[in-house]
Amino acid sequence: MQQNTTEIFRDAPVPKAVLSNVIPSIISMIMVLIYNLADTFFIGQTKNALMVAAVSVATPAFLLFMAVGMLFGIGGTSFISRMLGEGQEERAKHASAFCFWTGLAVGIISMILIVIFAEPVCKAIGASPDTIEYATQYLRIVAIGIPFLIISNAFSNIIRSEGRAKTAMSGMIIGNMANVILDPVMILLLGWNVAGAAIATVIAQGISVVLCLIYIVTKAKILLPEKRHFALDRGLYADLLAQGFSMGFMSSIIYVGSIVLQPGINSLGYETIAGHTAARKLFSFSMMPLSSMAQAVNTYVAQNRGADNRERVHKGIRYAYLFCFSVTIALIICVTPFAPTLVHLISGSSDPTVLGNGARYLRVAIPVSYTHLTL
Repeated sequence: MQQNTTEIFRDAPVPKAVLSNVIPSIISMIMVLIYNLADTFFIGQTKNALMVAAVSVATPAFLLFMAVGMLFGIGGTSFISRMLGEGQEERAKHASAFCFWTGLAVGIISMILIVIFAEPVCKAIGASPDTIEYATQYLRIVAIGIPFLIISNAFSNIIRSEGRAKTAMSGMIIGNMANVILDPVMILLLGWNVAGAAIATVIAQGISVVLCLIYIVTKAKILLPEKRHFALDRGLYADLLAQGFSMGFMSSIIYVGSIVLQPGINSLGYETIAGHTAARKLFSFSMMPLSSMAQAVNTYVAQNRGADNRERVHKGIRYAYLFCFSVTIALIICVTPFAPTLVHLISGSSDPTVLGNGARYLRVAIPVSYTHLTL
């Protein structure tokens, strides 16, 4: 299988070679956003604005660790793909072991710190006296899933370095579908409210990690993160982290920005919070095609760069730009007239203030952000 996927990157027409990784990546990312949207939707069905606001406050602090997973995942994908293109399988194994064991250690340490300091963290990121109890409860529970979040995001990306985008997609889809199924059961049927949403999220992340590890242990000969491959190689790890830093930093800036803006949004009332929360999730959903293309072309470019095929590298980058530009234009055309309806579908609210605030956010954020990212 490894030989076949390498041949696709090396010999297949550029659109086929890139899209073979893009489409599964888009589907898996959409599933990630669907379960995030499900949390907001089912919490909204409780008709408790304080719960919606609390989850909105706490979620960016949890998702900040997704950027850590991307640091290892994108860096690992690029480095491993390049090593496979150069035929250096041993260094690819070292990189896989580093990403797994270091990511796991960072996840466990972060989990312990967040569980202990959940309340001060929630206060620091903008929880009001009315929402602090719900926000702390939610963050303390989802913190248990931080190691799962880091490993699942890292290795769903790294698995793509072998050209197994469909395998990575399957693990994400199954875990996220579990979250969507568990949300109404735990939030509404059992009446666990915010705690139920948090527990469903942790279980979903755990399932994704288990499925990734099953594939890695049983089928991925190169990616098996054995301890014996965790060698001290500063040059290798510095190169790997440098390649993942830009994507991890960009993702973390998004979540940090949400945290910084949250106190100001809180001061505008719960209708503004609800509209902003729904619009932000819709915006994240719309970002999936660009993020997926970035990850897919990263794998494609790394393998062809490793094989010293510069012509295919340049063709792949040009194709990626054309894809992103086309998606940007299509989304601007589609979202602008229907923004209030989209906010209503996610928030469940018919309040003109909620819909107006959410619609304005979408109409500004999508053209500005997409044009910037495409360029």
